[in-house]
Amino acid sequence: MLGEAQPSGRMAAKIIVNGLTLARVPLVLLFMAGALVALFHQPPWLPPLNLALLVLASLTDLFDGMLARRWQVTSRFGALADPLMDKVFFIVVFPTLTFLLAWQGGAQRAHAVVMLVFTVCYLLRDQWVSFLRALAAGRDADMRANWVGKVRTAISFPIGCLLYLHIAYGIPSRCIMLWLEAFGLVINFYSLVVYTRRYSPALRDALE
Repeated sequence: MLGEAQPSGRMAAKIIVNGLTLARVPLVLLFMAGALVALFHQPPWLPPLNLALLVLASLTDLFDGMLARRWQVTSRFGALADPLMDKVFFIVVFPTLTFLLAWQGGAQRAHAVVMLVFTVCYLLRDQWVSFLRALAAGRDADMRANWVGKVRTAISFPIGCLLYLHIAYGIPSRCIMLWLEAFGLVINFYSLVVYTRRYSPALRDALE
């Protein structure tokens, strides 16, 4: 039964939900290891395995929150761990993909420069929002993710998966990937503006 978890099953439900959240770390690290190994030794099963690891890591972001709400086992740990695991995904996956593009050489070097800018902008935005939240922590501010932050996360995981598919198999095309990355950058910048405005009272107080 997928309704509210009974008291005897609440601990098991929490373990499952938190386990899904934390699983992003080993999954993305295994992806990185597999992607780097594939540069020197590429059995036919390795790229599909790497892609599967990346897709699984992405799906954990969907299912941990969904199950936590359905089983009514949301927690402060989950609320803090989930965005942290998203950051781990970005920190590990996007630099790895940037390196893989640069490794391919040719026209992909220019694409690697785009991904380098993309990655730096993503990571700087995350650090800025974390800084703003730290300033607002003592003001009883709403710390929940804004809708634009959720949209940013929702498109970031598919971008990572599709980019590895492009690197490994040439699909989708470079043109499509560049448009997707540009869209991701627009959403990333917009989310930075939204969160800055949201926490601007705390920022003004800190500057006084």
